[in-house]
Amino acid sequence: MEVQGNKNMSDSFNERLRLIRFRRKRERTKFREELRLIPGWLVWTCITLWVAAMGIGIPVNLQLSPNERFAPEMTNPVLQSFALAGAITVGAIFLSIWLFMVGYVYRDAKRRGMHPGLWALLVLILSPGYIFIGLIIYLLVREPLPYTCPQCSATVNARFNFCPSCKYNLHPACPQCQREVSDHDKFCPYCATELHHSPTVAASVEASTEGRQ
Repeated sequence: MEVQGNKNMSDSFNERLRLIRFRRKRERTKFREELRLIPGWLVWTCITLWVAAMGIGIPVNLQLSPNERFAPEMTNPVLQSFALAGAITVGAIFLSIWLFMVGYVYRDAKRRGMHPGLWALLVLILSPGYIFIGLIIYLLVREPLPYTCPQCSATVNARFNFCPSCKYNLHPACPQCQREVSDHDKFCPYCATELHHSPTVAASVEASTEGRQ
């Protein structure tokens, strides 16, 4: 019984991941647009901290005795300053990437109707020891973005099965195998059953395709 229960849970989780990936195919986001989710104040905070670290670290390092300075094997103070500046910059880059990652996950989860604080905390906890594992987990299981109803053009949540404005079936299924199909599929990609969509939806999909061209 326990083995069967674990198998059912695994099958349910895999099916959920499949549906999430399927519904995310509607998204048309670009990498540049994703980067804009990183809060501007966070970017400027990282830059300010880097400038402050350079402005404090280098003068303090030069005031130390030659044996106590950063990279004491370099006898030239200028080279020591450049070495310290490089170390500060590398550390600032890693810290900034970590903070940007948390900021991106928070804002992206918020726009997808997920719990932003919980996911940001997960990435924050997992990142120091496992680097990008928290971000990878989030990208795999995150909900699809809200999209436009093909029938009435109202913005609907990806979790909805029917449009709250016109009652349109947002996630049509194949009549043969009952697996979710796309509005523009002519045949079911899983069992090859011929699909029949309403004229309104077909015209809507065709119009949106022509608009993109």
